[in-house]
Amino acid sequence: MPIELHPEFLKKNGREEFVVLPYEEYVALRAWMDDAEDLLALREAKREEGEAPGRPFEDVARELGL
Repeated sequence: MPIELHPEFLKKNGREEFVVLPYEEYVALRAWMDDAEDLLALREAKREEGEAPGRPFEDVARELGL
């Protein structure tokens, strides 16, 4: 889901150097970035795992007593 941002750009020595966002937009952006990082980590783990056999969740949950 796209996040609508309303940044305010602050200049230093005539060049845009900083960005200020409303807090709610920052929180939404941070959550979106965390999700993207999780997705990248999942893809990397799957790539490293290759064709390793998996186990059904139900079996693992039963072993752990969940």
